[in-house]
Amino acid sequence: MATAVSIPLAGCSTSGQGTGDQGYVSGNGSVTTIAAADRDPAPEVSGTSLDGKPLAIADFPGQVIVLNVWGSWCAECREERADLEAAWRQLSKHNVQFIGIDTRDNMGAAQSYIRAADITYPSIFDSDGQTLLGFRGTVSPAAIPTTIVLDRQHRVAARILGPITKNTLMEIVHDVADES
Repeated sequence: MATAVSIPLAGCSTSGQGTGDQGYVSGNGSVTTIAAADRDPAPEVSGTSLDGKPLAIADFPGQVIVLNVWGSWCAECREERADLEAAWRQLSKHNVQFIGIDTRDNMGAAQSYIRAADITYPSIFDSDGQTLLGFRGTVSPAAIPTTIVLDRQHRVAARILGPITKNTLMEIVHDVADES
């Protein structure tokens, strides 16, 4: 059964849900965790990376996957980028893979953002939102940014709506990784 827990996020400028300049809904920092017995498999998540290579969660069997939905135009995404990168650099040593899903963006802006922000994990370019459609009916990424954590069997274990901090993300990932 899914459990919604609200965790205060340091540096989060969004006190509730609202509409951003791009017509997206910003998150409120709520965390939904799903008990291992109640998890559904993640949909097929694949596409072309920002460097033009094929990328899919299936490329990382047995790894915990952190999916982060973002856009170069998203202010909250800019707020969380340093925390995400710091968490990635620590967790990548422990059989955890981060994959960004860049949505509602154009390739040039997204590539410039990644370079300027020094983001080192790969991102799928999903300008039309087709990759995200697979999550309908489960824990859809209803806000930008959204972070979804998949367990080692690539089942949906947690979703965070809105910006996330390094400490919160690392705690969630460690909990999910320790289950296996």
